[in-house]
Amino acid sequence: MPRRNLASFLSEMPDSLPLSSLVLPGTHDTMAFHGWPVSQCQSPSTPLWTQLQGGVRVLDVRLAVVDGLLFAYHGIYPQNTPFQTILAAVHEFLTAPPSSRETLVMSIKQEDFAKTPLPFFSKLVHDEIMRGPGGRAMWFLENRIPKLGEVRGRVVMLSRFGGNGDGWENGLEGLGIHPTAWPDSSREWFTWTLKGTLVRTQDWYNIPSFLSIPEKTELATRILLPPPDNAPNPVLNITFLSAASFPLAFPPLVAKGIGWPRWGFGIEGVNGRAGLWLLNQLGGPRTAPESDNNDEQRDEVSRQVDDVRIRGWALMDYYAEPDYGAVVPLLVECNYRGRKRGEEGWEY
Repeated sequence: MPRRNLASFLSEMPDSLPLSSLVLPGTHDTMAFHGWPVSQCQSPSTPLWTQLQGGVRVLDVRLAVVDGLLFAYHGIYPQNTPFQTILAAVHEFLTAPPSSRETLVMSIKQEDFAKTPLPFFSKLVHDEIMRGPGGRAMWFLENRIPKLGEVRGRVVMLSRFGGNGDGWENGLEGLGIHPTAWPDSSREWFTWTLKGTLVRTQDWYNIPSFLSIPEKTELATRILLPPPDNAPNPVLNITFLSAASFPLAFPPLVAKGIGWPRWGFGIEGVNGRAGLWLLNQLGGPRTAPESDNNDEQRDEVSRQVDDVRIRGWALMDYYAEPDYGAVVPLLVECNYRGRKRGEEGWEY
């Protein structure tokens, strides 16, 4: 496969593409670097800047209020990073010349809803965004799926907070992409409609144990394929490869596995299984017929590989595992496959 520049791969994509037709690698609980093995979801060796340079384009930011300011949290466990620090890193990335044509999606979720009133949290998010680096101009806050050309150098908000939208320009229509519902750990995909786009979401995180890793992987990857009914409307797939439960499915075990599964000792994690699935989808059949008259069959193999259409936003724990982030380049490569002029906004 070609080597892509992960720090600026979106700059190669045409402006006409809606974000729903892109494959965007993401990190679940992007800032959860502390609290191993229960609360930590990303390695401390992969801070936010490293994630951005490594191709991560969907950020899952969980926040709580501390002394009147917003800080990264995972559940009740503090992650010690102010929201302003996150905004500063994002602004630096989006204004640096090599990555100024990139775009980011930031999901924002309230972690302290049990003690902080929802309207107060919403107001703090609004105020910190407005006074933060880049200010209002850095954000796309319309409740629709934009085209890439509309949001280069900007952050698209996915708001998992907000109540009735008080205090935001245009209310609920000014909170970015705003899900109408988000069932807690639904095993089955759930769907909602956003301005004519069908959004399919998979977020089954509370798996019974590590024995459910194969099932979790199958559900989290299959949603990235086109709907079987050839839906006439655009489709946005959002999938979480992350999962956790106490005491037999902590995040590191689910994402990375345990032992030496390649040698038959241990359990392959979700990330490794998803990587193998992507390799099989992108690589097509591993062998071609060996007869002398196999040119037509070889052409068919090549066509099937080129026609692979995997789309969606995929969020991972410990995204750099296994093999030094091998899953992210595979996801990025999907953006170059299955493209046909006149479809999905593709103009090339």
